[in-house]
Amino acid sequence: MSYDKNNIFAKILRGEIPCKKVFENDYVLAFHDINPQKKVHVLVIPKGEYKDLDDFNIKASEKEIVELNKAVTHVADLMGAKDRGYRALTNIGSDGGQEVPHLHFHIFGGEKVGKMVS
Repeated sequence: MSYDKNNIFAKILRGEIPCKKVFENDYVLAFHDINPQKKVHVLVIPKGEYKDLDDFNIKASEKEIVELNKAVTHVADLMGAKDRGYRALTNIGSDGGQEVPHLHFHIFGGEKVGKMVS
């Protein structure tokens, strides 16, 4: 499956759809989820065209990989979730629950997150 340039995150990155930005640099954009599941629910996405974590790890530059990982920690800190704990989650493929075909990490925090799966 190739990257879908019309997915919602690609449109956000192009400025076609607004978002409530938390953090941005040359490699990453982080913004509030429009349907938050916890008090803190932020999405962290790479600016490159990567459909999931596997695609990213195969194709991304070392700089992109480092910047995405650093951004997850930075965003958790910005949102006040780093000290008490948070969950960073990415879904891969349909069985993994991925709904948008652009790599994204969910940062959940601000309260107990609960079990991983039920």
